[in-house]
Amino acid sequence: MAGWLAGFGNRGTAAPPLATSGTDPFTVARQRMVTSQLVCAGRDITNARVLAAMCNVPRHEFVPPGMRGQAYDDRPLPIGHGQTISQPFIVAFMTQELEPKPSDRVLEVGTGSGYQAAVLSGLVKEVYTIEIVEDLATQAAADLARLGYTNVHVRAGDGYKGWPEAAPFDAVIVTCAPERLPQALVDQLKDGGRVIIPLGPLYKQELVLLRKRGGKLEQHAVLPVQFVPMTGEAQHQL
Repeated sequence: MAGWLAGFGNRGTAAPPLATSGTDPFTVARQRMVTSQLVCAGRDITNARVLAAMCNVPRHEFVPPGMRGQAYDDRPLPIGHGQTISQPFIVAFMTQELEPKPSDRVLEVGTGSGYQAAVLSGLVKEVYTIEIVEDLATQAAADLARLGYTNVHVRAGDGYKGWPEAAPFDAVIVTCAPERLPQALVDQLKDGGRVIIPLGPLYKQELVLLRKRGGKLEQHAVLPVQFVPMTGEAQHQL
């Protein structure tokens, strides 16, 4: 459910280790993605754990078969049902801003194809991810299980309401844009926790980082972005 940088064109169980070029023809493309899109000037992804995850996770497994040759391009790609997989830089940037720790339990709203959850899987203890489009949730759950991401829990449902049975969370990452921060996500966040979320109407969104301290939120905008709108309950709160 995806995002890209505005102005640019159109773990528990660790993730599988990076394959060698002899078994994975996309290894070189993944490495090139990291060097040319993430660590280059103006992008500045510097967290070594995040970079390793981006180099390890097989992005091509999370796009439609006919688009695998474009999986590591510097842009979002369609995954069906009017949704997209985010630009690699946005995935890396949001992950880095979230400051994931090995002990963290993270809630993701907007599973999409499961790629962002796969990236988080190797960086945190558990990932709980919610997808409102049932077909996407089913496919993502199957792909994540097939690829060995056993600490990712997928649910089909409205992420606006969070996942109260699994709360509280150390961090929340939202990959679709409501106009206002859902209170349920704040309520399900631990004190000291972080939220990274795109907020605002289409074509005027900002990626916002929030920290919960003493029951209050500290907030600052970090990047202009464009994400698909959050659907479901969020649309009735406008």
